[in-house]
Amino acid sequence: MANERLFEEMTDAVVAGLPDKARELANEALRAGVDPLAAIEQGFKPGMDVVGEGFAKGELFIPDLMMSGEAMKVAIATLEPEMMKRKQQRKTLGKVVVGTVQGDIHEIGKTLVATMLAANGFEVRDLGVDVSPQQFVDAVREVAPDVVGLSALLTTTMLNQEAVILTLKEAGLREQLKVIVGGVPASPEWAEEIGADGYAENATEAVEAVKRLVQA
Repeated sequence: MANERLFEEMTDAVVAGLPDKARELANEALRAGVDPLAAIEQGFKPGMDVVGEGFAKGELFIPDLMMSGEAMKVAIATLEPEMMKRKQQRKTLGKVVVGTVQGDIHEIGKTLVATMLAANGFEVRDLGVDVSPQQFVDAVREVAPDVVGLSALLTTTMLNQEAVILTLKEAGLREQLKVIVGGVPASPEWAEEIGADGYAENATEAVEAVKRLVQA
């Protein structure tokens, strides 16, 4: 029962976007001998599910998602050393490399996607902003991801989503992974035109799309 109360408080801390409270609860769980993996999966992650659903329905907004994502990240970072000690690993649904394409420095949407994917059990490498096609290729060689996510906010930079796909083809890497695109100017039609495998309008859609692509 004590664990159930703790898990409920963890969920509430993530929903409310309270990183300090999330850290405090994670430390409380460690002191009480709670399985850190259970704390993540049964305590903190359900909070991200609630927030993702609220965002999809238009009841929550980007700042809410960002604060909840921060609380989730702090909780995982607090619990990770104990997980490593126990040789525990969260079961990952797949590996994803994300980045905002070259010439574009807009970060919020891409960071939200990375946070939501990590919260949902994906191993994520976030390359940041203004990422060149070659940097994507280098990351793919290093990480061997299942999916690459390309973000662009400007019509002038969305062409670089296509440039990344072409560079992956030239490097002989395109066939081994899926590519998803997103950002204000992107669309399902644009994704199809440039040979991407999927499109997502927001972070919640991105998680669902990546899940589908990994299972395909």
